[in-house]
Amino acid sequence: MKVLIADKFPEGGRTALSEAGVAVFYDPDLNDVALTAAVRSTGADILIVRGTKVSAATVASGRLSLVVRAGAGYDTIDVAAASARGVYVSNCPGKNSIAVAELTFALILALDRRIPANASDLKAGRWNKAEYSKARGLFGRTLGLIGLGRIGQEVLSRARAFGMNVVAWSPSLTPQRAAAIGVQQAASPKEVAAACDALSIHVALNSSTRNLINREVLNALRPGSYFINTARAEVVDQAALYELVRDRGIRAGLDVFAGEPSGGVGSVEDRIFKLDGVIGTHHIGASTDQAQEAISDETVRIIREYVHTGRVPNVINLAKKSPATHLLIVHHFDRVGVLSAVFSQLKQAGINVQETENIVFEGATAAVARIHLDRAPPQMALDAMRSESPDIIETSVLNL
Repeated sequence: MKVLIADKFPEGGRTALSEAGVAVFYDPDLNDVALTAAVRSTGADILIVRGTKVSAATVASGRLSLVVRAGAGYDTIDVAAASARGVYVSNCPGKNSIAVAELTFALILALDRRIPANASDLKAGRWNKAEYSKARGLFGRTLGLIGLGRIGQEVLSRARAFGMNVVAWSPSLTPQRAAAIGVQQAASPKEVAAACDALSIHVALNSSTRNLINREVLNALRPGSYFINTARAEVVDQAALYELVRDRGIRAGLDVFAGEPSGGVGSVEDRIFKLDGVIGTHHIGASTDQAQEAISDETVRIIREYVHTGRVPNVINLAKKSPATHLLIVHHFDRVGVLSAVFSQLKQAGINVQETENIVFEGATAAVARIHLDRAPPQMALDAMRSESPDIIETSVLNL
């Protein structure tokens, strides 16, 4: 198989992929039309990306069967287009959690102590100890978390180390789990915002979280609160955030923002960074050596297992529930042509196979096939299967 890596990827990971028996093409500067052309020209079976966007045109341009996002999210990949062509999409969840949590607290501390402004004034030769001695401190304050996945939980553990109270909302958070991990459960993001001194966002971007942190949620923050986003810009109403910082004295620490350059270098035009009280970083939440090594190792593991077994770890675009309505169970002798007879009769009956597996019993004399169908096969088709193949022992149909 051939692997195209279209983002920066550690040399050790590239070597490990080669040792796994795949041909590796490495061009970390590919994007847009150039990426589409490279997928076609290399004949890549597998594509690895980090921040590079994978469009429907790229998915359709060659012979891809797997796209791996070397990171936690996958919103930069046209998953619908991949699913429509039977291309697996996989990612590396949890491998950058500690790195993002560390940056989250770096931003909280930088906001509280105004570290960038401190450093800037010193570089300019200005001394203003009286002004910069005004800090609220974190001990005993309340941190609000929107999202309690792997990253949110890492942030939670660090908040405890700083002596902070935590109020949280997450779609999957139950009262029992909230009690077990020691957080105050809120009924909504707005309730979290109203109860906290610092609000930190840790949800993936999808249809249900886009604009989740809307104007109503942001306006619930108390004056002087801190707002931190190391997730995705699209989760937050950017215009409302700008007005909140400008008009109500909220300080913001942002690792993600609207209009973020797509490449490694570029210009930033977002007006929010011109406001006092805003500090930003260059979407570097996952960019530590530790995180990148862990992500590289996981990416290699995914590809190695796919190449050697055909299975894809961490796949995100398989149907959660099969559309099949019936299950055909065929007990048969393990001989040539048995399943061909079964599928031939299903085709003649106009029945679509959704999923299938064939398991051989010890001794390799008999096997059982489990075939998920979009409707029940008529008795005539079942009889024809047994007539066409005397190696079929028994058939049965279950209504799903």
